[in-house]
Amino acid sequence: MTAESFTLIGVPIDSVGRRGGTEHSPATLRELDLCGAIGGDDRGDLPVRIRGDERDPETGILASQDVLASTAMIRAGIAEAISRGERPFLAGGCCAELPGALAGARDVLGDIGLVHVDGHLDLYDGVTSPTGEAADMPVAVALGRGPERWVEMAGGASIAPERTVIVGHRDREESIGYGMTQPEEIGAALTHYPVDRVRAEGSGAVGERTAAKLTETAPFWLHFDVDVLDQEVFPATDYLMPGGLIWEELVGLLTPLLASQALIGASLACYNPEKDPGHAHGRALVDALSAATSQRQRG
Repeated sequence: MTAESFTLIGVPIDSVGRRGGTEHSPATLRELDLCGAIGGDDRGDLPVRIRGDERDPETGILASQDVLASTAMIRAGIAEAISRGERPFLAGGCCAELPGALAGARDVLGDIGLVHVDGHLDLYDGVTSPTGEAADMPVAVALGRGPERWVEMAGGASIAPERTVIVGHRDREESIGYGMTQPEEIGAALTHYPVDRVRAEGSGAVGERTAAKLTETAPFWLHFDVDVLDQEVFPATDYLMPGGLIWEELVGLLTPLLASQALIGASLACYNPEKDPGHAHGRALVDALSAATSQRQRG
């Protein structure tokens, strides 16, 4: 395995708290040869699940105990992988995987950054989240602003605003309506590119600028939620929104990020195979990651 290769680790969780949905994503993506697309080894799945339909009154999180336990397990697994000299690629599952992944990376490496490619800002907390689903909150938790017990389980904040870049979001109006903390409230140091700005400046240029910014400050983690794509392009996810990226824009964005020598790991989230009969959209997703990775290697 080369230094540029990934180690695939499955994280079969769905913060809705029921069987099915995104927790089937790692198995399906393996069938579609995600490991071959990104290169490297396959370490199998972490023994994590999220079950429960009650919102904890203290944390505000649905199935809170399983979310916290999963975070601890992911944190330990990522720390172990990085300590072995591996570059993890998490196949989720939902975005609730992210706080544990960042905590594990921070435990080994110290200061790290985050590029969060997502249709949502994911800055809700246990009060403002309309659903209580942990997938609403991962960036807030990583910044130390989420539910207190979840932040504690992650060992405190994993990232700082000046080493955080959020790309592709288009949920501003909705999130303001629910009272979610907005990027400007966190501070000017947090960089964010709403989807319209990504499109206006060019996804490749945004990817290059983001990679250059973070490479100068700290090693960084790349998180990619498939709902950054337009709902007509990728309908196999749970929270559909119009106005997202198309495949070419996504590949342009991811390629320079994957090419960075400062990249320490990556995570993929929110593909729901139950909404993809025949897995045509899953195949397109694997093909896009293969294209971005191939261009990285050629570069």
